Amino acid sequence: MLINLGRLLMLGVWAFLLLNIFHPFPRPLNIFINVALIFMVLMHGMQLALLKSTQPKESPPLSRAQQIKIFVFGVFELLVWQKKLRQGK
Repeated sequence: MLINLGRLLMLGVWAFLLLNIFHPFPRPLNIFINVALIFMVLMHGMQLALLKSTQPKESPPLSRAQQIKIFVFGVFELLVWQKKLRQGK
């Protein structure tokens, strides 16, 4: 339940950050939002890259859909993925 609330919150954050691209906010605020968007893309990209590089060899590879979900939802999707991995053992 809380994971789904976190996913919803993350979608709201992405929507707020991307809204600034299509409908820019006033001058000082739009700069901070652009920096936050760049930071979020970098952090979620690094998170996905670290997961892929530290994934055990015996585990199945991540599908493209799983990679996109991990990039968009971040740690919330990683928690779901980790829970599924533990249940599979």
